[in-house]
Amino acid sequence: MDGEKKILAFELLGSFTCKDARQEPMKAGRKTLSFLQYLIINHGRNISSEELMEQFWGEKDSRDPANALKHMLFKTRRLLRSMFPEWENLLLTLQGCYAWNPKVQLELDTEQFEQYCLLAKRQKKEVRLETLLKAASLYKGEFLSGNDSDWVVSLRRYYQTLYLDVCKETLPILQKEERWQEIIRICDQASSVDFSTDIFVVCQMQALTALGHPEHAIEAYQRFRERLWQEFEIEPARHVEQAYLLAVSMQQNSVEYQDIIRLVTEEDTDGQAFFCTFHMFQSIVALEKRHLARSRQTSSLVVVSLGNKVTPTTDARRLERILLEGLRTGDPVARLDAGSYILMLTGASVENAQMVMERLIHTFHKAYSRSKACISFQVSPLKPSEASTAH
Repeated sequence: MDGEKKILAFELLGSFTCKDARQEPMKAGRKTLSFLQYLIINHGRNISSEELMEQFWGEKDSRDPANALKHMLFKTRRLLRSMFPEWENLLLTLQGCYAWNPKVQLELDTEQFEQYCLLAKRQKKEVRLETLLKAASLYKGEFLSGNDSDWVVSLRRYYQTLYLDVCKETLPILQKEERWQEIIRICDQASSVDFSTDIFVVCQMQALTALGHPEHAIEAYQRFRERLWQEFEIEPARHVEQAYLLAVSMQQNSVEYQDIIRLVTEEDTDGQAFFCTFHMFQSIVALEKRHLARSRQTSSLVVVSLGNKVTPTTDARRLERILLEGLRTGDPVARLDAGSYILMLTGASVENAQMVMERLIHTFHKAYSRSKACISFQVSPLKPSEASTAH
């Protein structure tokens, strides 16, 4: 069947494989494998000797790039013979360039992936989902995982961006159809590519809550929040908080009557102040302002800062510990940035709040005498809500 082309299907998204190759471990060095992969990804054109020498043997890498290219081609052809023993001349030498044998057709998952992405953009909404899911299923991992050559890096980012865009477009459609399990699966994989894109954790939490597992949604939120702070020192966005509060509400509604009474009446077991996100802190302050309008009592807000001459992560954790252990269980505390916090002292005047903070600063320096932190604070009285006062 001389007129029929032989098809070689390569997978480049994830582990580098070819289903038509002999199923044996590839015995090749990292550079040889990268060289072959470069030829594969550029299979649609003739590749000049100059391009290959510049790509793999810059001036610093080899004194004789032409000879290095000659040896590399020998190794690559030997590798191809081990993968496809029935083929003699898969890689042809032309005048000043190299090309794949025209009797062979290379099919790449990257090209199919791009085709699905382009097709989805042209399709109507009612048929787009199937194409998007096909595209997402092809992305089995980062482009040429394990190959950190310069030529790979930009392509890897390109395919990651394409994949994340596919996921972002797929999730709203799946939500309308209430396909929660598929949402969870897509969010899991997309988060492994870019955990900081919060749409993935939000959709995952919503799906888990919809399936009746709010406790798993809360766990997903806690993992996301912890990692977000560790890597970027920022708090989750408002819509992430809203998904979290929905999960908490659903979890509480599933608790038995006796457990609800116990949760409401028993004291906090850890005896620490209430550490929360800034958005949650805003909600607590808004409630306290309404309460003050009716009770005519006083409460204070305090912003406390470490100063500049500190080790941000270490001293921030120390200050956080002092605040949580030194304040009352009903006093909320939220992080503003890497070295500052905001807290509310319920029922405390400005004078009392100043005394509390001076005590806490003294406790800090006594516990961490070697710290260079120069802690400062500002106290402001919390004003009652005007709307509530009018009533």
